[in-house]
Amino acid sequence: MNNFFEKYKNLKEKYEKKKKPKVIVIGRSNVGKSTFVRLITGRKDVKVGKKPGVTLKINEYDMGDYILVDMPGFGHMAGIPKKVQEKIKDEIVHYIENHADEIAAAVQIIDTKPFIEIVERWDKRGEIPIDLEMFDFITDLKISPILVANKMDKIKKEKWDEILDSICEYLKCQPPWHQWKFIVPAILKKGIGVDEIKKKINERVRLYKKLYEK
Repeated sequence: MNNFFEKYKNLKEKYEKKKKPKVIVIGRSNVGKSTFVRLITGRKDVKVGKKPGVTLKINEYDMGDYILVDMPGFGHMAGIPKKVQEKIKDEIVHYIENHADEIAAAVQIIDTKPFIEIVERWDKRGEIPIDLEMFDFITDLKISPILVANKMDKIKKEKWDEILDSICEYLKCQPPWHQWKFIVPAILKKGIGVDEIKKKINERVRLYKKLYEK
């Protein structure tokens, strides 16, 4: 009898987890994704490291109202074979495609200063950098974005608006940046911006439930 109730409990938890909307966390390797996941979940077992590629698999965390999905970092990862990097990118794309209807929001984290440099370099070659490609992919699937411009402490304060306006233009959004409610400047290692990101996640989750769970 105890085995029956244990099995029922496990099935019930699995079903409830499946029903909850998902919030995915994506970004290049070493932009602060693991730091963010640790801060928002309160879990100290989330690995954080300076070496790119610390997260190589998809991890899910039950946050009560939603499931937080920590995706592996994409893009260049030192010490990781290119074939493996491509496989990781494909897994991210397939996961998002297969679960698009369940995703209430996508938190895309960028390392702000290198982001500008990378985009400009790729733009000169007539190519689209993977960060912009991923943002376009998410929005094409009608997934609500939350763009976290991390490591803002590496940019002079008086340059913040200029840099964030440039990011808007790369995202094909008309500046000024602060009119776009999906952009959050942050310094995650100091916890700056985390409350604002949480607020936006909760707004997206509430809206998702209102739209899809009638």
